[in-house]
Amino acid sequence: MDKLKCPSFFKWRGKEKVTASSENFHVGENDENQDRGNWSRKSDYLLSMVGYAVGLGNVWRFPYLTYNNGGGAFLIPYAIMLALAGLPLFFLECALGQFASLGPVSVWRILPMFQGVGITMVLISIFVTIYYNVIIAYSLYYMFASFQSELPWKNCLSWSDENCSRSPIVTHCNVSTGIGEIIQMNKSWVDFNNFTCINGSEVYQPGQLPSEQYWNKVALQRSSGMDETGVIVWYLALCLLLAWLIVGAALFKGIKSSGKVVYFTALFPYVVLLILLVRGATLEGSSKGISYYIGAQSNFTKLKEAEVWKDAATQIFYSLSVAWGGLVALSSYNKFNNNCFSDAIVVCLTNCLTSVFAGFAIFSILGHMAHISGKEVSQVVKSGFDLAFIAYPEALAQLPGGPFWSILFFFMLLTLGLDSQFASIETITTTIQDLFPKVMKKMRVPITLGCCLILFLLGLVCVTQAGIYWVHLIDHFCAGWGILIAAILEIVGIIWIYGGNRFIEDIEMMIGAKRWIFWLWWRTCWFFITPILLIAVFIWSLVQFHRPEYAEIPYPDWGVALGWCMIIFCIIWIPIMAIIKIIQAKGNIFQRIVSCCRPASNWGPYLEQHRGERYKGMVDPKKETDHEIPTVSGGREPE
Repeated sequence: MDKLKCPSFFKWRGKEKVTASSENFHVGENDENQDRGNWSRKSDYLLSMVGYAVGLGNVWRFPYLTYNNGGGAFLIPYAIMLALAGLPLFFLECALGQFASLGPVSVWRILPMFQGVGITMVLISIFVTIYYNVIIAYSLYYMFASFQSELPWKNCLSWSDENCSRSPIVTHCNVSTGIGEIIQMNKSWVDFNNFTCINGSEVYQPGQLPSEQYWNKVALQRSSGMDETGVIVWYLALCLLLAWLIVGAALFKGIKSSGKVVYFTALFPYVVLLILLVRGATLEGSSKGISYYIGAQSNFTKLKEAEVWKDAATQIFYSLSVAWGGLVALSSYNKFNNNCFSDAIVVCLTNCLTSVFAGFAIFSILGHMAHISGKEVSQVVKSGFDLAFIAYPEALAQLPGGPFWSILFFFMLLTLGLDSQFASIETITTTIQDLFPKVMKKMRVPITLGCCLILFLLGLVCVTQAGIYWVHLIDHFCAGWGILIAAILEIVGIIWIYGGNRFIEDIEMMIGAKRWIFWLWWRTCWFFITPILLIAVFIWSLVQFHRPEYAEIPYPDWGVALGWCMIIFCIIWIPIMAIIKIIQAKGNIFQRIVSCCRPASNWGPYLEQHRGERYKGMVDPKKETDHEIPTVSGGREPE
């Protein structure tokens, strides 16, 4: 078809004709917001949100926490923390982004003094994005390594050492010297000198599983510590490059392309989890693993321990991905009257049920592994990297058709990670779009690919022989209490300073008026319960803070200092931006502070048709404004 005769390929702006292929191609003809675009379908948004919330932690952290904190009893504090902390904050961020149609930085026109909170969210997301794609690269490597007739970590091969064994190994034993004297010697000395151990005198220590040595010696080529950087592990670097190419290809048209990819990446993990659960349930010993997870081993006395409640709150908080900026970014592309309340309920429940469901799939196979090795489940269960790349691969290697199950498992980890990565990069590009809309319209593809390239280069340090230490360092410092600071300031700023009742009125402009009883619960949580819980978890995190270490190897002082520098760099923008906004305002110091604690004059619904009487006087949101005295949104006085 001739493009010049097809109206769908161009639009008129005054006397200027702009082709959709060269500008604004991420906006559809039927989009409500022709500047920023909207999700093509509501299902695109919901699956993107589910993919963002449901990540690797649902598979490799929640099941271990449940087992370690009383089994089924842990679901009680988990559900309570979901209702009191997770869901209220999740709903708040969804509503915030949808109301203003702005990303995590520009949305702070609602409270200019707190704009640094949005910058902190984006910076932490950038740091986490760097190492998160390295984990995806690990999954790609293991998936490719599984395409063999026998999994390479099934047996101790040439890459292993004398400690590689599935059974305990003898380290020392007693020998007779021939003159009646009995001495204890190292087993290697005994073998080298052709002595024989006296029966019953052997001293045993646990051997290192083949999968553990494969992880350290082959996959990572791990060095002795962070001080020993070593060389770039070339195959991990290629896997990292492939991971970034996948992310860039999925996001080159923004939400218009990523919204289609998530139909596979968000749904496929459920298919794999179901297959693994069915397979695991047919294995001998699986019932023992499940009983350890959530059945007969439930220990309700654990609920008396504060650590259990802290673990439940922390898991809910990080699992739902609140205060990372992604929820605001993704919700900003919703149509104004979308029911963000029901969306929040659906996504949060899906996330939590997925965690519970994943635990059955994981523990059924770990139970079988414990059975065939003659061990207790507690001796084989692990968390985090040790579960994903040591314990579970070890269990899969002992199954008939191990390579097939391994390919499925690591492909599932790949898709789980990609969903979260899509949203993290979209958070970055949305921030750029809000700050430089004209540039982003013309150069979305090169800017998106440029971001991926820069982050790939920054991530190369994480695929050196010391790479795992860098991954753990960034995770330890950046994915911890920095996010808690942002979350606390977010809810305090919006609910206590901007005004919880005013924010509820904003929400009702989108989803319709609700009876007072409906908002009673949300008011109680937003004003009191949620901030108190967040502050409690934050204080607990500071009290429990410890120097990072990996595999019992402590980090050097310069590494710890670097970790502190990273998190300080992220949060320092909160006071910096507050000072900048106060300096830019007019009047005496008190008037400036008051001005910066009020919404900017361009705060409100992005499109004029949605502003109604409350925001009829607001300035065009595409314009930046200075803070004068007074600066009140829509002519309304603050509460």
